[in-house]
Amino acid sequence: MITLQQTLKPFKWNPDPKSTTIFQPTLKPFKWNLNPKPTTILKIKNQLSPIQPPDAFPTHVNKKFIETLTGLYKKQLRPEYEVLDLMCSRVSHLPKEVKYKKVVEHGLNAQELAKNPRLDFENASFNAVLLTASVQYLQEPEKVFAEVLRLLRPNGVFIVSFNTHMLYEKATDVWKNETESGKKRLVVKYFKYVEGFTEPEIVPKPGKGLWSKVQSSMMKSKGDPFCAFIAKKKLIYE
Repeated sequence: MITLQQTLKPFKWNPDPKSTTIFQPTLKPFKWNLNPKPTTILKIKNQLSPIQPPDAFPTHVNKKFIETLTGLYKKQLRPEYEVLDLMCSRVSHLPKEVKYKKVVEHGLNAQELAKNPRLDFENASFNAVLLTASVQYLQEPEKVFAEVLRLLRPNGVFIVSFNTHMLYEKATDVWKNETESGKKRLVVKYFKYVEGFTEPEIVPKPGKGLWSKVQSSMMKSKGDPFCAFIAKKKLIYE
């Protein structure tokens, strides 16, 4: 009988496998970045933000919004009015064909405010005060609205208009975290911070039920979802 003996070679570990290895992962040592570049959260927010200003003088609203706002000013402001346009940047949306008795334009950013940094006006200096696409940046809205009330003449009008656009990194947290309807409630609250304004009227007036949703959808399809609040200084503040 012939006995078959299996010859087993001793196993040798190859510390330097050849390229014929099926899978050979290469793991790089982890390095913690102590000085990350601002390319994560802020970059994402900037991409999501509807406004991408090329310079220090951004425009927050489109042509349709401007037409609607200018039309509102035509209805609310008389030629004999003295008007204060707050935070209007380089653009005022007052109708060009109307010559008002006096218009004072106040800046939006540091460069513009340097030219007009203070509101050195007497009490009851204006018939109307305007605040366009800037309410979302007010750090102390109660003080701003109180100052507007001081500057308005009895029965003078305060018009606050806005849309959903904003410079994300400059808007207040409370504004960024609110829904579209929540932003409207927030502006109403600003008016009520100060005792002396009439109940603010919203423009356009909201519909009811299904019509309200249809109306909102129609406004969005036409461009910026325009919204404005109008309140007057009560006559008792003479």
